[in-house]
Amino acid sequence: MKVLYYDCFTGISGDMNLGALIDLGVPSGYLIKELGKLNLKDYRISVNKTIKMGISGTKADVELIHEQNHNHQKHSHPHRNLSDIKRIIQSSTLNNFVKEKSIHIFQLLGEAEAKIHSKGINEIHFHEVGAVDSIVDIVGAAICIDYLKPDRILSSTVELGGGFVTCAHGTYPVPAPATAEILKDIPVKKGAVDKETTTPTGAAILKALVDQFTDQTNFTIREIAYGIGFYDLQVPNVLRVYSGELSDSNHLEKVGALMFECNIDDMNPEYYDYLIDNLLEIGAQDVFLVPIIMKKSRPAVQLKVLCHYDQQEQIEQLLLKETTSLGLRYYPVTKSMLERKLTTIQTSFGEIRIKEGIYSGKSIKFKAEYEDCIKAARKYNVRLQDVYSEVEQCMKKLKK
Repeated sequence: MKVLYYDCFTGISGDMNLGALIDLGVPSGYLIKELGKLNLKDYRISVNKTIKMGISGTKADVELIHEQNHNHQKHSHPHRNLSDIKRIIQSSTLNNFVKEKSIHIFQLLGEAEAKIHSKGINEIHFHEVGAVDSIVDIVGAAICIDYLKPDRILSSTVELGGGFVTCAHGTYPVPAPATAEILKDIPVKKGAVDKETTTPTGAAILKALVDQFTDQTNFTIREIAYGIGFYDLQVPNVLRVYSGELSDSNHLEKVGALMFECNIDDMNPEYYDYLIDNLLEIGAQDVFLVPIIMKKSRPAVQLKVLCHYDQQEQIEQLLLKETTSLGLRYYPVTKSMLERKLTTIQTSFGEIRIKEGIYSGKSIKFKAEYEDCIKAARKYNVRLQDVYSEVEQCMKKLKK
């Protein structure tokens, strides 16, 4: 399985991403040819090998022909809304993958801007991202991914930088409002440098393309590429991208999640059943209680909740409202899961659903659906363990 891994130790911008993917092997000539299908004028792409603080990489710049002293933060920007940008992309002869990914990235940007300014998405004029250079950065990202064809795209925690940034609507603390909105539910960190290191465009590219955010590199690295950034900072302003191989022979799925924890020593134990039901009902993946001893030898319970990143706010609110805890802890975790196969078998007690765990192409374990077994035991007036024994025998016959 081919893996791309974004190491965003000094963030990501649209031009850094282009530079890194070209450095990884996308021919600049191919990229320029494909971008020509957009029928945009008055720009050219400059691609150069250069060095930033001793690191050799590729710098990609979109130069507007009618402007001198090109600077990403100083040149003028035509205002385009989402419909204008969709029209440009959809009327091109780019393939469907590139069109869909490009529009998805712009959709994320539009939704973020619309929420920030309390406007409808079609009322938003894209200012910075509506300019030719940002259209090229975004569509170029999709073209490069289509060329490289990774099976899976991963990213590290995203460095946002620090200080303040000047946007079309004023000066704001880093991250810019649009960047913060786009990166909700994604692990980030701040303060490596006193500069904006992740732009809204870079954030949207990650959100649209990345399958999992993790700081674990559980794959074999084959190539390392660097996209050179615009700034001279205390640390190298580069985007590092790895290309690697992940063995898929074991069929283990790696998934990121959040683990919430809180220690409770002053709550009526009867409340836990109600709380667990509510947590599972809103989508928590797992909830469990661990007996612990706190200070002054007080017996207590540690409540642990596993959930998706996009459930963070819901879980947080429920725990703070429904427990006596005054605070919570949460941290990212990575789950390794067997490939799963759902089947239904016929037993002497009727149909029972089975969940199988697949490893290296073979079923190595199975579990009967509890509710089905309960229903069968009551219907046939037999012991629950008799139903499970019947399932066991039926599965052995099927595996012969």
